[in-house]
Amino acid sequence: MTNKEIAVFTLDALKKAGADHAQCVVTTGLSEEIDAENSEFTKMISLFDAGVAMKAIKDGKKGTMFINSLNEEDIIKAAEECVAAANASVVDDAVRIAELTENKSFEKGVLSPDKEKFFFRIKEYVDEIKKTYPQIVLEQLIADYSCAETVFMNTNGVEFNYKNGYYSLTPMFSAHDGEKTTSFNYFEIAFTSLEDSIIELAGQRDIFDQTVKLLDAEAFTGKFEGQAIIVPSCLADFISMAVGNFVSDGTIIDGTSPWRNMLGQKVASDCLTLSVNPLDECMVAGERITDDGYISENYDIIKNGVLESFCLSDYAARKTGESRAKNSSSCYVVAPGEQSLDEIIKSTEKGILVCRFSGGSPAINGDFSGVAKNSFLIENGRISKPITETMISGNIAAMLKNISGISKEVICDGHTKLPWIRFDGITVSGKVE
Repeated sequence: MTNKEIAVFTLDALKKAGADHAQCVVTTGLSEEIDAENSEFTKMISLFDAGVAMKAIKDGKKGTMFINSLNEEDIIKAAEECVAAANASVVDDAVRIAELTENKSFEKGVLSPDKEKFFFRIKEYVDEIKKTYPQIVLEQLIADYSCAETVFMNTNGVEFNYKNGYYSLTPMFSAHDGEKTTSFNYFEIAFTSLEDSIIELAGQRDIFDQTVKLLDAEAFTGKFEGQAIIVPSCLADFISMAVGNFVSDGTIIDGTSPWRNMLGQKVASDCLTLSVNPLDECMVAGERITDDGYISENYDIIKNGVLESFCLSDYAARKTGESRAKNSSSCYVVAPGEQSLDEIIKSTEKGILVCRFSGGSPAINGDFSGVAKNSFLIENGRISKPITETMISGNIAAMLKNISGISKEVICDGHTKLPWIRFDGITVSGKVE
């Protein structure tokens, strides 16, 4: 059966099981994966994945179920269990399925891979790292082509089809020179074109250059309050923490967000505009259908420092009386600034260039602390030396108000499009002298 036929069958099974309203998402996908370890190729595999996600509403109660099977008997059994879960749940007036608006089909990206050229580019990538960065060891490399076809349907007549394909690369690496070694680093990039060398994408050469320099990292001693310039890949982590703490379903529903009553008010520096833009041309895996069954649109969370929108699902919007977010993605975009990265560094008297951050979830009010890894000390307007793992701490809400520089340069890795940002008021703590 086609994905649409499976979706129709699933909805019918849910209704026969007793659902008043139902929705399902049927996804089939193909993945062509090339793996390497210690800079040597180890395997090439093809993977097929399939699954059905179900939601049933019965007497104002919701049940959900997911199965990795397209078998009719499995679907019928899962549908019965989904409705049983709804019967065992509690009544919630905010539980709904999407209303019918406009049904559409979408296609995006590379729908058929060029396997030969993809392998050529991956081999070229490994060879270039060996040649140009001999100290870098690719401990693991996963190169992947993925193509997925998704059908979303519900009993209100909503029907969306989305087919999307793209390439991705995830290297995990460190630098080695004799007895000296760095901590590991990693990143992921997604792309659709094989016309250029992959190593030229998303600022990778800067990352490898920095990793080699970290072979001479020193322990930082002492403590100071200064500035932190956060690189784009690390900035995505801080944005995710801010979104989770201040504008997400859970914190808005339970009222713990410090921003709960601040829509239309200033929550950040005037220079900050933070958007969620899955339709941006560089978001190769950007969604076209929300998790709730609506057509995805770009939107601003913060515009010129003012809180424009929460990131709420349809359920959370109904629960709180606020507006539903226009998409369900994390395709974050921060508008570039007016200074170059070099200018921002030159105007930094005392600070740290944070290239990776490891820490737990921040407190409800945004307080955080963790380890700045693969990072560099900045003194008197220049990057003075690489430093070993160093504690940094601050408050995310305060950081967003204390922005003193956003770079003109941005990095798009296929999932986000972000600049370098300098934040004031960050505490840097090293070893006690």
